[in-house]
Formats: sequence, C-alpha cells, structure tokens
Amino acid sequence: MSLFQVDAGKEWRGGQRQSLLLVQELKRRSYPCLFVVQPESPLFQKATEAQLPVFPLRMRSELDLRAIIRLARLMSRRNCVLAHFHDAHAVSIGSSAARLAKVPLRIISRRVDFPLKSSRKYKNHIDSIIAISEGVKKVLIRSGIPERLIEVIPSGIDFSPYAEARHSDYLRREFHFGPDDYLVGIVAQLEDHKGHTYLIQASKILKQHAPKIRIIVVGSGSLQMELGKQAHNLEVDDIVYFLGFRKDVPQIMSSLDLFVLSSHLEGLGSSLLDAMACRLPVVATMVGGIPEVVIHRETGLLVPPRDPDALAEAILKLYLDRTFGSRLGERGYEVAHEKFSVEVMAGRIVALYEKLAGEKKIQLLGKA
Repeated sequence: MSLFQVDAGKEWRGGQRQSLLLVQELKRRSYPCLFVVQPESPLFQKATEAQLPVFPLRMRSELDLRAIIRLARLMSRRNCVLAHFHDAHAVSIGSSAARLAKVPLRIISRRVDFPLKSSRKYKNHIDSIIAISEGVKKVLIRSGIPERLIEVIPSGIDFSPYAEARHSDYLRREFHFGPDDYLVGIVAQLEDHKGHTYLIQASKILKQHAPKIRIIVVGSGSLQMELGKQAHNLEVDDIVYFLGFRKDVPQIMSSLDLFVLSSHLEGLGSSLLDAMACRLPVVATMVGGIPEVVIHRETGLLVPPRDPDALAEAILKLYLDRTFGSRLGERGYEVAHEKFSVEVMAGRIVALYEKLAGEKKIQLLGKA
C-alpha cells in the first residue's frame, strides 16, 4: 500500500520545493510514499540526496502515453491508494494513470493563479484540489471548478537553512559592496508574470533619489537577455545585478536589506516566506495570494501591480526609515513561523488525506 506523489517539473522552482518538503514530512510521519519525478532533474537529485523513496519517470508531455502506462503499472504493483499530483503535467499523466490503475483517492495541488485552459481534468475523478491561497481558489472557481472540491492550504517553509545562513556580508564580499550600499533583492524566475520589467523601471527612479541602492536579481528564465537590455537602455545596469540561477539563496537572502516581489500574477509567492524567515522587510504587489502573506504596514508594504512609481516609492520609504523596516521584518518573521511552517502545511495536507480516506473507508497508514 502506498501514497504516490507525482511532480513532473524539470526545473527547481517553488512548486518542486513544496513537493519535496511534503514528501520529507510524510516520510517522517511514517506514511508509505513513492515520489515520482523527472530523471536527472534537480528534484530527483535533491530527493535522492534526502534518501526519499523516489522513482524516476520521464514525462515528456501531457500526452506521453508511455509514461501513463508505466505509471499505471507501477501504481498497480505498489497498491497505490492515494495519488497527489503537483503540477499541470503531473495532473494529465498521473490522473490518466490513476484511472487505469483504479486508484481510489486523487488529489491535485494548484500553485498558480493563471486561469485554467481546460477544467475537465481538474474535475473528473478528482477528490480534492489544494489551492495554496484564496487567490488561487477564486481563479479555480471562475474557471468552473466546484467550490466543494477546493481546499486552501498555504505553502510551507523549512526555516533551518535560513537559521544557519547568518553571514550578512556574504554578497558584500562577493561584489565588493560598501557598508552604506542598500541591497534590494528579488528571487524569481525571469518570466513576464514576475514583473521584473517594472522593478527595472523603478530602478531608474531609485537611482535618481538614492544612488546607494543596489538591485539584486536572482533567477533565470526566458526574459534574461531582454531584461538585461532594458537595464542598459535605462542606464541602470550599474546598479542592477543579474545573478542568474543560484543554489546559495539562503546566504543571498541573509545579505539583503529589503526583499521585493513585483509580480502581476502570483499564486502565493513562496520567496516572500524565505524573506520573512530572514527578518527582511518586504515590498510586494497586491495580486493573487500575496496579500494573504504580506499584511500591509504590518509585515511589509503592498503596492499596485505594474506600477513602477509606487514600487520605487515603497522601496524608498523603507530605505529612509530603517526602524520601520526592521519592525516589519520582525513581525514578518513571527507570522511566517506561526502560519507558514512546513509542519503546519504538511499537517493540514495529512488531515485532508485522512478525511478523504475516512469517507471511503481507506487505511493510509500501514506497511508499504
């Protein structure tokens, strides 16, 4: 008997981190799991290093018939009683395999607030959809998903890497920043919905009013060249630093003075939780699930999306009032620990599993 966790992500993003944290917690709680992931992916590597029960399955597309058949056979052999799908590709492949294998419980996680292209696969033979925020839930309902299927369970964070990363001069040593340089960072994929273009426009304003501010951009993506060109054309490439993909995010976060998230679409913004774990004040946009994490003037400042002037104004406010910023950071740290720990997240997901299993008289704990 086993619980399958299926994640078809090929890159290391917030969703993959969440599925990894969940499987780690399920293992710790003695639930018999199998983690199905892409071979040679960062998630496969991290799951293997964490000594999790992992099965590499190449999932080339949402219509990969070979992957569906292999997964269905595996589910049958392992007596899969619950399958949890963590991304869109996993939903298509995993739900098809689960139907073939007659898996009794099927659950989807939805982490983004993009409208669904098709709601059929999110409704047929699905027992529950976990939305990571009320914002995502609203989008699902507008896309035709019955509200009774949706359970809101926010993302969780493992605080230990941030407790260990306390070298505040980490980036300053790497880039020779001065002690009075003010480091404003964003950690996000370089894709349109993350709104980097508005942050770079805001950088032009910041350079005029506070030339000691430095913008640290961590992440890779399809807009890398375009954003670099934009920074050059606006003559802010001397204060905007593109670091690309980095594995040392906790150390980078611990080096910052302020964190910013400029998205115009965002399911929750798990990088905000990382920032709060580092006691950083944050400036973020009022979209998706962000207002469920950032409480305006209590744990950070919220601004309208696609508004470089408002973004620059909020950053300048915290640059000029460090005491206020410190107070926001401390309160954010408290809220993150109270509401967004991985233990809280996993506990709520396990409670959902057990509730659904109880309704169908299925036992989840037992020998794998």
